[in-house]
Parts: sequence; C-alpha cells; structure tokens
Amino acid sequence: MNRIIHFEIQADDPGRAAQFYRDAFGWEIREWVMPGIEMKDENRYWFVITGPDTDPGINGGLVFRRGPAPVENQAVNAYTCTIGVPDLDRSVDLVRKAGGSIILPRMGIPGIGWWAQCRDTEGNLFGMLQEDPNAS
Repeated sequence: MNRIIHFEIQADDPGRAAQFYRDAFGWEIREWVMPGIEMKDENRYWFVITGPDTDPGINGGLVFRRGPAPVENQAVNAYTCTIGVPDLDRSVDLVRKAGGSIILPRMGIPGIGWWAQCRDTEGNLFGMLQEDPNAS
C-alpha cells in the first residue's frame, strides 16, 4: 500500500487550468458539487480523470489555489507529478499550444526513457516521460 492514489492541481483560474489539461492531455475534467455546501470559490472542486480505471495511473482534482502562486526560479514547495506520454515531442507541442511552457527540454534518462519538465498555465511544474529502454 502507501502509494499515491490522488493528486490535486492548484490554480488561480481553474477554468483556464482545466482547458489546458484537456487540450494538452485529453483529460476529462468536470466540476463536482457537494450537496449542502455553499458554492464559494474555496468550496468548488473539479474531478480530473486522466484515463480509464483499467490503465495504470491515478486520477485527481483541481481546486482554487490556497496559497501563493509558484514563483519562477524559486524552489518548488510541493510534489511534482510526471505524466506518462506515448510521444514526448508531440506532447511538448501540445503543451505549448495549450499555453504551457517547457522548462527543461527533452533529455534522455538511460534505460528509462525521454523526459521533459513543463509549466502549466497556472505556473505549476510537471514532468512528461516517454518510456524507452533504449534512451541515452
């Protein structure tokens, strides 16, 4: 056990963030309304479905940012996630088209695959990895 089973993306603009992840990765994102809870921004929640339950991976959520936004070139003070992708070059293009940026370009991790680090529209860092045991 003791595996990560859920993640949350914090965003200044959850609608913009949701559109970014839909466009870049095809994720399904839908708002969930908890019965009996007043609909203030701090209570709003979006489910993030990253793929079918039969595939490896986890699903998560999207919330309004609850602290200061990330600052460029400052140490990361949160978990960062890596997204498995079938084609890193195509995914890099999709991230850029969706409004994100590439922080560390494609690099080989020998025996594992090809990796890049990105920033979403909300300033959050994440990685992308195309598995390839022949990567160098």
